[in-house]
Amino acid sequence: MARILALDFGTKRTGVAVTDTLQIIASGLTTVNTKELLTFLKDYTQKEEVELFLVGEPKQMDNTASESEAYIIPFLSKLEKAFPKIPIKRVDERFTSKMAFQTMIDSGLSKKQRQNKALIDEISATIILQDYLHSK
Repeated sequence: MARILALDFGTKRTGVAVTDTLQIIASGLTTVNTKELLTFLKDYTQKEEVELFLVGEPKQMDNTASESEAYIIPFLSKLEKAFPKIPIKRVDERFTSKMAFQTMIDSGLSKKQRQNKALIDEISATIILQDYLHSK
């Protein structure tokens, strides 16, 4: 089986999470500068087989698209062109950043460590991926 890669897309940086090859466990992989994201994904997919990209879909409480969706749409177009054989699925990402922050608190991370926005993005991508695996 191939891996599933989840992205918590942001204008500055993007959190990346990945499954094991059996698609049972979601793990945080890294946080990448968004400008370098496609290059990172190309390098990663040359080393590992990826069967699906999960991309967080930010929504408002009333289920309408978030303002950041305007930045995600052009990225999705580039992602599709760069990886025409790998499907892209959108997943509701509401509350993942808050859940990631709470996870950091529950893990006993210090206040200084919890200010690491890159870690929050990576944990958010992991939560997106884990939720997807649970729903499958």
